[in-house]
Amino acid sequence: MRYVDLNADLGEEVTDDAGLLGVVTSANLACGYHAGSVAIMRSVCEEAARLGVSIGAQVSYADREHFGRRPLDVAPGTLREQVADQVGTLVEIAQSAGTSVRYLKPHGALYHRTTTDPEQARAVLEGSGDLPVLGMPGVLLDLATGHGREVRHEGFPDRGYDDSGRLVPRGEPRALLEGADAVAEHALRLLREPPGGVAGLASLCVHGDSPGAVEHARAVRDALEAAGWTLRGL
Repeated sequence: MRYVDLNADLGEEVTDDAGLLGVVTSANLACGYHAGSVAIMRSVCEEAARLGVSIGAQVSYADREHFGRRPLDVAPGTLREQVADQVGTLVEIAQSAGTSVRYLKPHGALYHRTTTDPEQARAVLEGSGDLPVLGMPGVLLDLATGHGREVRHEGFPDRGYDDSGRLVPRGEPRALLEGADAVAEHALRLLREPPGGVAGLASLCVHGDSPGAVEHARAVRDALEAAGWTLRGL
């Protein structure tokens, strides 16, 4: 059987958490630094536990004002402590809800920075224990592999890619795909032809804060299952 995960960003206070939890198999849960709260984390963890959805720690820069999407220069020691705080908080909440944190995924500016910056990537790894790491090819996943951490490659059906296999920056033409059918078709294409030279994708991500996120996620899931893929969480 062919397996793939479908993940989305949850707990960001602008998402339909309940709707997405009914479709996805993994939830990247905001840990309070770019969005979210203890109450939201607890609610999502409880529902995820009930539905069998895997929980991942979506760590970010401390930047709620800009939703974690503003590039910041944070000292490695400070970033390591911030990541540890975020992961530790979510681990406690997940355990109290009857589930566990199963992977790590940086958010926004930190996600992109750690693909190229060894110091920032190392700080994220040092602050996150031994959790498997979900992301795109780059420094973070390379360092994680070198330290014996499990890595999972992901693709973005609702985002455009450039010729090098990187995401088109937000705000530029073709950065965001519109329409559930287009997103679903792109999901299947990413699995056939993974970007960035990876051997294959373990997960597909639909952005929870995008307009029509639940519709897009449902269209992707339906297309995957129709093409013979079995969905399961990370």
